[in-house]
Amino acid sequence: MAFGDRAAPATVGKTALGYGAMIAGSVLAFLLIRAQGRGIHAPAPTGASAFAATQSDRSIDSLLHVLLALVVILILARLVGTLFRRFGQPPVIGEVIAGILLGPSLLGRVAPDAYAFLLPPTVAPFLQVIAQVGVILYMFLVGLELNPIHLRRSSHTALAISHASILLPFLLGSALALGLYPLLSTSDVPFTAFALFLGVSMSVTAFPVLARILGDRRIQASPLGVMALTCAAVDDVTAWCLLAFVVSVAQARGESALVTVGLTAAYIAFIFGLLRPVLKRIVPRLEGEGDTSHDALAFVFVLLLASALVTESIGIHALFGAFLVGAVFPHESRLAREMSQRLEGIVVVLLLPAFFAFSGMRTQIQLVNGADEWLLCGVILLVACVGKFGGSALAARLSGYSRRDASALGILMNTRGLVELIVLNVGLDLGVVSPTLFAMLVIMALVTTFATSPILDWIMRGESLGRRTAT
Repeated sequence: MAFGDRAAPATVGKTALGYGAMIAGSVLAFLLIRAQGRGIHAPAPTGASAFAATQSDRSIDSLLHVLLALVVILILARLVGTLFRRFGQPPVIGEVIAGILLGPSLLGRVAPDAYAFLLPPTVAPFLQVIAQVGVILYMFLVGLELNPIHLRRSSHTALAISHASILLPFLLGSALALGLYPLLSTSDVPFTAFALFLGVSMSVTAFPVLARILGDRRIQASPLGVMALTCAAVDDVTAWCLLAFVVSVAQARGESALVTVGLTAAYIAFIFGLLRPVLKRIVPRLEGEGDTSHDALAFVFVLLLASALVTESIGIHALFGAFLVGAVFPHESRLAREMSQRLEGIVVVLLLPAFFAFSGMRTQIQLVNGADEWLLCGVILLVACVGKFGGSALAARLSGYSRRDASALGILMNTRGLVELIVLNVGLDLGVVSPTLFAMLVIMALVTTFATSPILDWIMRGESLGRRTAT
């Protein structure tokens, strides 16, 4: 009989009979084995059993809740992100808001039973691990996206504007700490760490979100777009170095802080002085011909995770190590492009929404209660906008840009987005930021990012940007 021909009825009957006999024989054999096993007795346990029913049930219950939470998080993040995209806003704002909606600020107040079922306390540690891994991989991608051409070609104008957009909000944020420290902090938090962190939180620019806004308007190649990207790139590198310094000060005391700062400086010198030239030689050999091998991908993952481990061990955050590896990785290589393409989907679609949900669980907007605290929130927002917009726009005007172009650049540099959220979570983890101040700063990050697109549209009003009034 040729393959594929229909079997004869007699053959089919014999097959069915044999299959039934096999099943029946297996069941009968197990029943006989079970009958014999009933007379066998195992010794009594001497300690905690590894197969305790309570542990097993708890593990299965946690896994079910984590999977359910991820499903709900992904669906809501995509829906709200798509809605914000239709209104001309970066989807990341919608995804952040989706995380807040799932937290105690809304779901926990409107439907506390549903919130307790969807995001019970047992889920938080698992969600935190997923979120931290996502942020580490995301910071590696941010490092890859930093075009070294922008940094190498950064003129004195770009450096001046970028550093002005950091120094002014940093100083204003540090001065604001004088008033906020007795109101929103505790005595176990040193004022120095509090002031430094508040200054850094005011100084951040979200390079990826800014690049997305420029790309959506197709002005990334315009003089203004190139200047904004250059300033944001320099701003990003400077801000992350400042954050590493602040973390080292917050986690260490006295002489140990100096040791941490010294180790950080030594590791940065190692990354740029030794690792970068080594990678330029090794990466072309790893690429070979055709598709990148799994060994090459494993090498990159081991490198970035090891760097994250080193910076975490030094006393600064693990995300800084991943960012450094991305920044020195050969950007023009095929391996860098493939890593970016393969990682971006899972990081942006799965891991970052988990980070937003975890941040939403920690954001308790109801803690901002009463007119006085909302007034403080308004002051924080005002200082953040005046510092970032004022520093950038003033430096641009002094560099010869028109008032309109300087204002557009200032608005672009005032974009904070996801990068600000990462910084704030670091501060909350360290205990430098209280939950109430964390909620205020999250509101500030959302408002400044949300306001960028409409204000930029109003400033641009269909005119070409980027021409300077003087040279």
